Amino acid sequence: MVMPLIKPQSNPIMNMKESSAFLDISEKILGSSCIALMTFIVHKDSTLFDISEGRGRIFFGLAVLVLLLNFFGWGLYYTGHQGVLVMLLFIVVMPPLFYVFIGLWRKNILLTVTGAVFLAVHFSHVLCNFKAGGNI
Repeated sequence: MVMPLIKPQSNPIMNMKESSAFLDISEKILGSSCIALMTFIVHKDSTLFDISEGRGRIFFGLAVLVLLLNFFGWGLYYTGHQGVLVMLLFIVVMPPLFYVFIGLWRKNILLTVTGAVFLAVHFSHVLCNFKAGGNI
């Protein structure tokens, strides 16, 4: 959301060579599906905001942690620390993990499974793009 307003000096993520149209389309569909499933599928016993039970606290805490790690990764990226490991770990892996943990917290199996598949596709796609661009 910040990138259109504040452009980093170097921006390898936005200048990646595309390696697979299939992975690109799959990634977009899965990411959009995660947002839709997170928004519209609610477990029948859910309350507005419930972290009272141990399981809920753990998954909610993990969701917050991965979101903070994603923000930390973007901070690294914007300050010029744009190594492949930083991008893969903090920028690529964290958003799908966020969806997985939100799904587990809210007992949303569809979101959990879709998020896990999104993680595999998103990671594979970006890794292939890095390889195609000669970054690895």
